[in-house]
Amino acid sequence: MKKNNLTLIVFLIVGLLAGTILARLLADVPWLSFLTKSAEIRWEPKADLQVVRYDLKFAVTLNLASILGLAGAFWIYRKV
Repeated sequence: MKKNNLTLIVFLIVGLLAGTILARLLADVPWLSFLTKSAEIRWEPKADLQVVRYDLKFAVTLNLASILGLAGAFWIYRKV
């Protein structure tokens, strides 16, 4: 399998989604609540240049399970 940047990005997105899904499934388990506590990171660049106006909003919600998913995806990418 050829390794390139696109493959790495796909692996990381799949790992992030898998970790997020796992965190949602484990949300009802009280003794695993430390895996599901989330923090949101936002970036909202905007400008009004009289000719062009833009307003972008990016938000990433991370928890420990999604970070573990990212780490697992990176590890699998390195092994492939």
